[in-house]
Amino acid sequence: MSGELQEGPRFEGLRYAQCWEDADVLMSGLEVQPGNVCLAIASGGDNALALLSGKPNRVVAIDLNPAQLACLELKVAAFRELELPEILELWGSRPSTRRRQLFGHCQRHLSGSARRYWDPRAAQVARGICSLGKFERYLALLRGWILPVMHPSSRVAQLLAQKGRPEREAFYRLWNNRRWRFLFALCSSPLLLGRLGRDPSLFRFAERQETPSLLERARHGLTVQEPWLNPYLHWALTGRHGDALPFALRPENFALIRGQLDRLEWHCSSLEDYLDHAKAGSIDRFSLSNVFEYVSPAAYHRLLEKVLRAARGAARLVYWNFLVRRSRPEHLKERLVPCGKLGDLLHSMDKTFLNQAVIVEQVVHRIE
Repeated sequence: MSGELQEGPRFEGLRYAQCWEDADVLMSGLEVQPGNVCLAIASGGDNALALLSGKPNRVVAIDLNPAQLACLELKVAAFRELELPEILELWGSRPSTRRRQLFGHCQRHLSGSARRYWDPRAAQVARGICSLGKFERYLALLRGWILPVMHPSSRVAQLLAQKGRPEREAFYRLWNNRRWRFLFALCSSPLLLGRLGRDPSLFRFAERQETPSLLERARHGLTVQEPWLNPYLHWALTGRHGDALPFALRPENFALIRGQLDRLEWHCSSLEDYLDHAKAGSIDRFSLSNVFEYVSPAAYHRLLEKVLRAARGAARLVYWNFLVRRSRPEHLKERLVPCGKLGDLLHSMDKTFLNQAVIVEQVVHRIE
């Protein structure tokens, strides 16, 4: 089974320059405690940084894609070298004309492999490092060519303006026009999303996502939730974070994360290979992104067995279902308990609102 993840996604270039799983949801689901050991899929690096705010003893970020680890390493270097307003510029959260200069300040903290990745891309860094992933480029394409066909810029600004629930409901009736419904379905199709936005292998085990279901999740995100507080929506629609910042970039979290950077490490590894070499009963918290969607049900079950071997008693898992339904199989019911009510609550709060589910599970027994 060790080759199933490696043989699935193509690891060429930076896929995600940001994490597109809500860090607030992750932190509420994992409830990281001082002294914990956390294992995280690196992706864009933001959520691995967010885990540090819980003062764990150790955070291990893993990814099969060296470009993702280079992204994480540059973000760690920025946290070491820059102040928060400068980081917001380098990220692309705020306008800037000095990103290459800020990047230069961070270079001394980079390893040789990260320098080899980033130095030839210094000109691209001037656009903001959080805009450089394949998925972010897809969003930029939609923002530049598709969104103006759906709605004028003034209406986008209205959507992101602070307003109460009744006003959001009324505004959504204006937003939810025929062009929105048609182009939303087109842009979320496996053909476009797989080729231009995410990895085509994500769709190997995907269930058909009906447009009404996706639209209902979008309606929830734009009416029940508060768009003006949603950094992911701000970025998707404007290419900036506006006044809504992701967890790791908020002023109240910045100093705490910066003070814990030495507790973060990263490795180029698949999840199964890392777990094969992990000490039994050594990990308390698992931040697993949507990694299980890339493997078959049988491989998913075997991965969970490896997680359980590496997990300490009462360990927590958080992962997302985007296109593929994955949750604890029946044969593990004595060892892994779904936190269903918490998962449902967090799903209703998830600001990356197109996911099918947020899965929170807790280990209740470990086999030596």
